[in-house]
Amino acid sequence: MENRNFVTMKKLNIRTLVTGILSLVGCLGTFAQTEIYKDPSYTADERAADLLKRLTLEEKVSLMRHDSPAIPRLGIPEYNWWNEDLHGVARAGVATVFPQTIGMAATFDPEAVYTTFDIVSTEQRAKYNEGVKNGNRPQYSGLTVWTPNINIFRDPRWGRGMETYGEDPYLTSVMGTAVVRGLQGEPNQKYDKLHACAKHFAVHSGPEWNRHKYNAENIDKRDLRETYLPAFKTLVCDAGVKEVMCAYNQFEGEPCCANKTLLRHILRDEWGYDNVVVSDCGAISDFFREWGHLTYPDAKSSGADALLSGTDLECMYDAFRRLPEAMEAGLIKEEDIDVSVYRLLRARFQLGNLFDDELTPWASLPIDTIAAIPHRAQALEMARKSMTLLKNSNNILPLNNEIRKIAVVGPNANDSVMMWANYNGEPKSTVTILDGIRNRFPKAEIIYEKGCNLVDNKNEEYNIPEIVKNVKDADVILFVGGLSPAVEGEEMDVDYPGFNRGDRTVIELPAVQTELMRALKTTGKPLVFVMCAGSAVAIPWQHDQCDAIIDAFYPGEQGGTAVAEVIAGDYNPAGRLPVTFYASTNDLPDFEDYSMNNRTYRFFTGTPLYPFGHGLSYTTFDYGSTESATPVINAGDRFTFSIPVKNTGDREGDEVTQVYVRNLQDPKGPLKSLKAFRRMNFKAGEEKVIDFTLTPQAFEIYNPTTENMEILKGNYEILYGGTSDDALLHSFPLTIN
Repeated sequence: MENRNFVTMKKLNIRTLVTGILSLVGCLGTFAQTEIYKDPSYTADERAADLLKRLTLEEKVSLMRHDSPAIPRLGIPEYNWWNEDLHGVARAGVATVFPQTIGMAATFDPEAVYTTFDIVSTEQRAKYNEGVKNGNRPQYSGLTVWTPNINIFRDPRWGRGMETYGEDPYLTSVMGTAVVRGLQGEPNQKYDKLHACAKHFAVHSGPEWNRHKYNAENIDKRDLRETYLPAFKTLVCDAGVKEVMCAYNQFEGEPCCANKTLLRHILRDEWGYDNVVVSDCGAISDFFREWGHLTYPDAKSSGADALLSGTDLECMYDAFRRLPEAMEAGLIKEEDIDVSVYRLLRARFQLGNLFDDELTPWASLPIDTIAAIPHRAQALEMARKSMTLLKNSNNILPLNNEIRKIAVVGPNANDSVMMWANYNGEPKSTVTILDGIRNRFPKAEIIYEKGCNLVDNKNEEYNIPEIVKNVKDADVILFVGGLSPAVEGEEMDVDYPGFNRGDRTVIELPAVQTELMRALKTTGKPLVFVMCAGSAVAIPWQHDQCDAIIDAFYPGEQGGTAVAEVIAGDYNPAGRLPVTFYASTNDLPDFEDYSMNNRTYRFFTGTPLYPFGHGLSYTTFDYGSTESATPVINAGDRFTFSIPVKNTGDREGDEVTQVYVRNLQDPKGPLKSLKAFRRMNFKAGEEKVIDFTLTPQAFEIYNPTTENMEILKGNYEILYGGTSDDALLHSFPLTIN
C-alpha cells in the first residue's frame, strides 16, 4: 500500500512542477496557485502529498505526536489527536451523557446506536468549532475520537469490559459499525464529520494490573480469527474506520504496537488498511521502560520498530521523538517516516481541520448545540431501551399506580456519578434512581435509606436492624446496588476486597449488599433489585429470593427516569444481556488465560444464571415455524428465511428476535453463534413475519490447514427465538453443498 502512495506522490511532484512552470508564463495566474495543499479543489491525497514534500524532517516527526504543534511557516495549526467519545463527548465539560456502551449493547438496536453517535459527533464538532473560534484547539475538543472499544468482553472480571459491546463477535461488529457510521458521517463525502478509532487491536481484555507487560501467548489461531479479530475486520474492511489503536500488551511475545503479525501481516497487508494507526497512550514507552515489556534496549529502537511495523502516531510522545536518531543509526529511512506522515496529513485534510474549517458542512454548529433538549431526550430513550428485566416473579412489576409507600434502599440509589460510568462528560443535570422514583410516584411516601456502602462498611456504621425497622411498613422495597465505576474501570488505584486495580478478583455481588438484602427480605415485603454495573455479577441469592431484578447497567444522565418508567410500567423493557451471567467465580477459567474454552455463551458448558440474550417483557411473544424455501444451499450463497412472531399478551412491547447458527460437523467449534438479530415493536396481539438473510460469512470457520476462514460443507442448525437459551429456541436444519 505504501508503494502505491509513493507512486502517487511522484506523479504529483511532476504535476506541481508543470503547474509552476505554466504559472510563471502567466497561464495559470499567480504563483500561489501552485500550493496544492492550500487548494480545496484537490483531493485529500493530493494535498497531503504536496504538503509532505514541503516539511523538514524535524517538522515531520513533530506531527507524529498526539499533541502535534503548529508549523507557522506553512500555516499548519496545532492539533491534539487525543479525544474521547465513548458514550458522549468526554472530559471536555458539559455534554450529553448517554448510557455506558455495555448498556447500549443491551439495546440490541444498532439504528438507535447510530442515532446516538450521530448526536455525539454533532456535539464534538460544536466543541471543536468553539475552540477554533476562540483561537485554541484544546485536548478533548478535536475531531479524532478514540472510540469504539470493540475488544471482546471474554471475562467478567475485566474492569474495562463496561466500555465494550459485550462478549459476542457479531453483536460487537454490528454495534461497532453503527458507532463508526454515526461518528464519521456518510462515506464518500468531501469531508468526514469525525474520525472513529477501533481499539485496542487486537487480543486485549485484561488484566489491568499487568497490562504494560502482559504477554497474551499460545493463542489458538482459531480463537484469534473467530473471536478476537472479526469486529476489527468488519470495521476496517466494511465500515471504513479511519483509525485503529494498538494495545498495551504483547501478543505472542511482541508488543502489539510493533507486532508484525497484527499490524503488518493482518491489518496492513491482508486487510489492506492504509489509514492511521495510533499507539495506546504510553504503549511504545512500555517497550523499553522498566515497568514494561523490556523487549527493546532504548527509545530509538522502540520507535523505529513501531514505525516499521505500521504505527503512525504516538500518544504520549516519547519514542518517536528519537526517530531522527534512529535514522542516523541506520534503523529507518526518511521514506519510512514519510509513509506515516502522509497518512496523518491526509486524515487532517479529510476532516478539513488544516485549512478548511469554514468549508465543512458542520462549521456553523454553535456551542449551544451541546446537551440540547433533543439530545437529552435520546439519552433517555437509550436508557429505556437498555433496561433489562432479568426476573419478575408473579408479575410483581409493574407496580400499581395506587401504591402508598415505597422504600428505596442501597448504595447506588442516590449516586449520580455512578450513572455516568467512565470516559464521561458532565451532564447539565442527572436524574438519579431515587429522583426518578420520587418524580414518578408523587403521591406515594418515599422512604430512603442508603443502608450500606458499595463494598464494605469500613469506617462507617450502618445498624441493619434499624434500617429494617424503618422500611418494614413499605408496600415494596427497591434495593439499588451492584457495582460502580469507583471500583471497576481502567487501571485504577483502589483498595477494596474483591477488586484489583479496576478488575475484580471475584464476580459475586459484594457480601455487604447481600447481607442487607437478606435482612430486608425478612420484612415479608416484595423485594425488587435494581442492579447497576458494567459487567456480569454473580447473584445466586438474589436470583432465588428477589421478586424482581432489573439490570440497569450505568444508564447515563436520564437513567433514573428510565428505571422509574420501567418499574411503573410506563415503558415495557426489552433489553437483552450482551454478556453471560455466571453463577459463581468458580465457573470461570484463569483470568489470564486467553483461550475461549468454557468462556462466553459460545463455549460455556455449564449452566448460566442468566444466558446471553436473556431479557423479559411485560408481555409475551410466540414464535411460529419458519418455512424455508431453500433448505439446501451452495457454499457462498446467501440464505434467506422468514420467522413469524406474535405478541400474545395484552400490552405493546418490543421483542428482540435472535438467530444463531450451529455447525453440526464441527465438534471443536462454538456451541452456537449469533448471526442475526432484529428489535421490533409489536402492538398487543400483533403478528409479524420477520425476514432474515444470512451472508456466507455466517457459516465461515477457521481452516488450520489453509489458515483461512472458509465455509465447511455439511449440516447446520438454525436456531431462533428471544434468547440464547437452547430450551427456549426453535430450530430447523440447513445443508450446505
